[in-house]
Amino acid sequence: MLSDADRKKAADILMLAEKERKQAVQLSKTWPDLTLEDSYAISTEVAKRKIAAGARLIGHKVGLTSKAMQRSSQIDEPDYGHLLDTMMIPDGAKVPHENFCLPRVEVELAFVLGKRLTGPGIGLADVLRATEYVIPSLEIVDARIQDPRKIVDTVADNGAAAGIVMGGRPVGPMEVDLRWVGGIMYRNSEIEETGVAAGVLGHPAMGVAWLANKLGAHGVPLEAGHIVLAGSFTRVVFARKGDTLHGDFGPLGGIAVQFV
Repeated sequence: MLSDADRKKAADILMLAEKERKQAVQLSKTWPDLTLEDSYAISTEVAKRKIAAGARLIGHKVGLTSKAMQRSSQIDEPDYGHLLDTMMIPDGAKVPHENFCLPRVEVELAFVLGKRLTGPGIGLADVLRATEYVIPSLEIVDARIQDPRKIVDTVADNGAAAGIVMGGRPVGPMEVDLRWVGGIMYRNSEIEETGVAAGVLGHPAMGVAWLANKLGAHGVPLEAGHIVLAGSFTRVVFARKGDTLHGDFGPLGGIAVQFV
């Protein structure tokens, strides 16, 4: 367990890495005793500093929702990070590649809540009742910490959350069977990854339920109007300078972002 002073030093390191677009040495090397509790405290500290500087909390992201990813990360549950309004990117936007250390893109579904969700005890039906609509999204993830990273490094780095692109056709949570929403990730018209949303804990709403219960145990609700990125159902695709990344969600439409 780290001291408050060391947690603040770790937050300083992450903020500098993001500002300079230069990956930092793994926090787990600097502090070998770093725990998951420390990591969440560090990511929260960074979020609080950004909010104090004018950013606004708009929701959360859920990561590591597949069993394979959990095994590879030596963890037995998903992880989460904070979403800020400064991360929002319009569909079809051109974003400078130099704004990131090592950008990658994932296909996800975003749940926009119409009602507050407070755990513990939240299940699938609770999430569906509380959701106003679900909309296709791309998450840009960016590691501000060098490889090889441990799970404590990734969690401290806010789950590598860096950007959110939302678009396509929003649907009510009961209008379609969300398990079978498919996503095809193209890079410059070439298919790189495919998947279906059932890859997220069997149903993407279960990622939201896990988050509500995880945060609820600490007295933190998921607020009405907030966005929850429920977890990727494809592997990440690296974005090189000049690449256009396009997510095709079939009947729910498509969204894209170009790195320039």
